[in-house]
Amino acid sequence: MVATKRKLVLITLALSLLFFAVLVVSIVLGAARVPWSDFYAILTGGTTDRAAYSIVVQIRLPRILMAASVGGALSICGVVMQSILKNPLAEPFVLGLSGGAAVGSILFILLGLSIAGGGFLFSFAGAILTLFVVLVLSKRKGGFSTTRIILTGVIVNAFFTAFIMFVITTTSDELLHAILFWLYGDLSHSTYMNVWILSVVLSLSFGVIYPYSRYLNILGVNEELGYQLGIEVERVKYMLLILVSILTAFAVSLSGIIGFVGLIVPHLMRMAFGSDHRLLLPASLIFGGVFMMIADTAARTIISPGELPVGVITAFLGAPFFLMLMFKDKERWTQ
Repeated sequence: MVATKRKLVLITLALSLLFFAVLVVSIVLGAARVPWSDFYAILTGGTTDRAAYSIVVQIRLPRILMAASVGGALSICGVVMQSILKNPLAEPFVLGLSGGAAVGSILFILLGLSIAGGGFLFSFAGAILTLFVVLVLSKRKGGFSTTRIILTGVIVNAFFTAFIMFVITTTSDELLHAILFWLYGDLSHSTYMNVWILSVVLSLSFGVIYPYSRYLNILGVNEELGYQLGIEVERVKYMLLILVSILTAFAVSLSGIIGFVGLIVPHLMRMAFGSDHRLLLPASLIFGGVFMMIADTAARTIISPGELPVGVITAFLGAPFFLMLMFKDKERWTQ
């Protein structure tokens, strides 16, 4: 599907309506259900039950907005990585970027530092170092081996998982809960300040990435054509990969490791609307938020009044999706 302005506006509007519909349903559903009358009263500023107001405004809304922001960020990362690396399985979790960012956050916790923004800086360092290691180990003469990229990412991810488990089994009880937060992916500690920070970073990153939509259309199919058209291919690739690392680091430092979102959402949008990045990027941004809000609502309600980490839900969905893509005809993906 070619992304004409009319199609872009219509699809963006339709997905935005879906986004707000899911947002409303997610607010109402939970261990303690909020009556529609109370929700309407909160929305219009009328009188309402104080407990319902606290549940909606202070607990659920920041969590749901954080879920939407994280979903959008990870989805954009998946779109960019799949295009640049020309691999349908590429996404931050599979390639180990999420694990590297989590290890950086855990080291920050263990060191007991109180540097403003230190958690993100350590997460970014972990993510960018992981990206460097994966690309160096998977490079061969003539370019990157897509098979090696995935295998290297899986190996690096396994190493980080082993490191995290080692830390968990040897650390003190006081730090155990904070570390488990990064390992399983959890949105229960979301605040409006964190939502604002991630939303600003996501908006700025998207504003930088979107003008490169046409370049991504070319690079995702044929880099040689990019060189012939005068595109500074290597500069564009590394700049976008650094932006992906920044987005991943922010998402992980604020929500923990949430896997497979960057794998599932871009492919669903690609199957629905085609591979034109002028449409694929905004569609993935919005639907990534929808997907994560649904996943978080499921995590809050499946074993109510208990709660599952949202990373468990995305893993249940992502693992079979990953296997499906492994056996899918690669030529269909690149068309």
